[in-house]
Amino acid sequence: MSPFDPEESPLARTRRARRMARELAVIHPDAHCELDFTTPLELLVATVLSAQTTDKTVNKVTPVLFARYPDAAAYAGAGRAELEEVLKPTGFFRAKANSVIGLGQALVERFDGEVPGRLADLVTLPGVGRKTANVVLGNAFGVPGLTVDTHFGRLVRRFGWTAEEDPVKVEAEIAEVIPKKEWTMFSHRVIFHGRRVCHAKKPACGACGLAAWCPSYGVGPLDPEAAAKLVKTPAASDTE
Repeated sequence: MSPFDPEESPLARTRRARRMARELAVIHPDAHCELDFTTPLELLVATVLSAQTTDKTVNKVTPVLFARYPDAAAYAGAGRAELEEVLKPTGFFRAKANSVIGLGQALVERFDGEVPGRLADLVTLPGVGRKTANVVLGNAFGVPGLTVDTHFGRLVRRFGWTAEEDPVKVEAEIAEVIPKKEWTMFSHRVIFHGRRVCHAKKPACGACGLAAWCPSYGVGPLDPEAAAKLVKTPAASDTE
């Protein structure tokens, strides 16, 4: 049964959501993008590589990758075998090599080698959807964006804020309840909470600071001691 309550008024849901969002800021004051980058291009490439692997794995690969391919032209002209070898630990490395080469070519051909700072432009690039575009806009350009990854979608449904499954519809609904200026940091906090506390299979309900407002409270263990053992430290949780 969905935790979304159709009888909860939109105003009540918005108030509850904003109360939970404020509490998330207290629970995760250290929330941030867990991909290592220094430029918009590095973040764009790292985010594309993060599909179906962990941020930790991507961060192990990118120092060599970024040193070897310092700009869009370098990716555009990359030798496939060499690039695939670097990307191999991230999984799906052939498809990712295709995306990264295509990305470099598109940036050179259409954007003078620079990463565009507009959503409409970013989503035209190979391997870049709204989620990736919002990560880049929010963290490299300071443009507010909601990053609807698997953690984010799972949690906002668990919180009873939306019943939508489609990421674009989830993004639109959450954009209505969370103030725009908070979107980027709010996304980080939700993702941190999903990685550290509100796990997919066994959420640490008894150790969760959102328990008072969460309709899914009780899905995981309620005993504080048992729940506390499920909470991951940052070192263990930049994994998923």
